[in-house]
Amino acid sequence: KYMDTIVTNDIKYVGVNDRDIDLFEGQYRVENGMAYNSYVILDKKIAVMDSVDANFKDEWLDNLADVLGDKTPDYLIVQHMEPDHAATLGTVLSRYPEATVIGNAKTLPMIKQFFPMEVEGRFQAVKEGDTLSLGRHELTFVMAPLVHWPEVMMTYDTTEKALFSADAFGTFGAMDGNIFADEVNFEQEWLDDARRYYTNIVGKYGTPVQNVLKKAAGLDIQYLCPLHGPVWQENIGWFLEKYKRWSTYTPEAWAAAIF
Repeated sequence: KYMDTIVTNDIKYVGVNDRDIDLFEGQYRVENGMAYNSYVILDKKIAVMDSVDANFKDEWLDNLADVLGDKTPDYLIVQHMEPDHAATLGTVLSRYPEATVIGNAKTLPMIKQFFPMEVEGRFQAVKEGDTLSLGRHELTFVMAPLVHWPEVMMTYDTTEKALFSADAFGTFGAMDGNIFADEVNFEQEWLDDARRYYTNIVGKYGTPVQNVLKKAAGLDIQYLCPLHGPVWQENIGWFLEKYKRWSTYTPEAWAAAIF
């Protein structure tokens, strides 16, 4: 459990880890478990970035309460409607009835389909390039359709230069106390799971991934915050290069040497 884990002074990690799962989404073997990441940006206005799997609702709400203290979130930003990130949406909206839901035009119909609640009056639709000011933090929204659902979007914090990247740049595996990729031996301990994650979750969407990489190339990214696996604050270009190779079906160096 991570309580008040710091990405930056204003960005807190409130994710959870599933160490009991054997098959992610009922089909992908995950011997090292799974992490379901969620973040909070603290400012004059407070934004919560996604929720988590329903099995970890209580732990996530506790983590959220630890970070918020006596404050309440102003926004819940929904980047991806898959259940491992949105299943607790109804619960958190009931707990914080003043919070506005941020999503895009494809998000709202999914919320209506999945949750028996009235969200029309508290939903704010955003599109590519739209911005949201939290005070010191300025957020810009980046659409990422089909990476790997049609409603997927990313959020770029222009103040901290942090890209919240939804399912992109994630990996299989639960975290064991270190949330940063540079705090573990990522290449030795995580890269295989990252490659398997890409191949199984977003591998068939190579062109949409390439489109996202082109957008990422135009951003100054100091923190890469995916919804699964470690947060990147060092060697981000190295990992983006891996995605470029995987999405263009280009062999990695070790594969080229073997064949």
